[in-house]
Amino acid sequence: MKLSVIIPVYNEIDTIEEIVEQVQAVNLDIPVWTDHADETTVHVHREIVIVDDGSTDGTRAYLDTLSSQPNVLVIFHEHNQGKGGAVWTGLQATTGDVCIIQDADLEYDPRDYAKLLQPILERRSQVVYGSRFRGGPSKAMFFWHMVGNRFLTFITNVFYNTILTDMETCYKVFTREVADKLSLTASGWGFDPEITAQILLSGYRIYEVPISYSGREFTEGKKISWRDGFTVLWTLTRYRLTGYP
Repeated sequence: MKLSVIIPVYNEIDTIEEIVEQVQAVNLDIPVWTDHADETTVHVHREIVIVDDGSTDGTRAYLDTLSSQPNVLVIFHEHNQGKGGAVWTGLQATTGDVCIIQDADLEYDPRDYAKLLQPILERRSQVVYGSRFRGGPSKAMFFWHMVGNRFLTFITNVFYNTILTDMETCYKVFTREVADKLSLTASGWGFDPEITAQILLSGYRIYEVPISYSGREFTEGKKISWRDGFTVLWTLTRYRLTGYP
């Protein structure tokens, strides 16, 4: 089995080297239950697809140094297209059986990959989200960001008849079958509701597992603002009204 790790990057010179090293180093020998209730270990191979979304802070120069590394593909956008655009570019370049989205800002820990992959390897689900609100270790978030996140997740649950706790999570994991059915057009923060709406409207149920989370401050480069919530809300509403595909 091959895991494709998609890393969208925009001006992350302070963290990009470390996150790439973490993804390369994480243990992907994953214990799973077989159909006969025996435990076995599955070794998961990895490829890393990094999409630089028009960085101007030196990130691109660092990424140039990775071009010769095996199982690492670097793609450069000439102009900023937003996280959604970067993920869509990366998704189309992947060759793995399973895809995972990894932010470059060190808020999410690749050591959680094993628990994220287990439900897929054990055929319990084709889509897994890592939830920051199901009891994993977590650095305290901004209160109003939490309120906004939970409100938008609540709207998702009402519109799409599900019981998610963290629609906005970075860690979204899905099989090649699911990936091939996606058609993402949202360029910025509309990405998370768009991919979630498309997955749910395609008939897949999302499995959630608790993950660790270490949120960063705005002084450290955090980019989301309250205005992005309107984009998320509109995307959820649009797909609910128009359907997919």
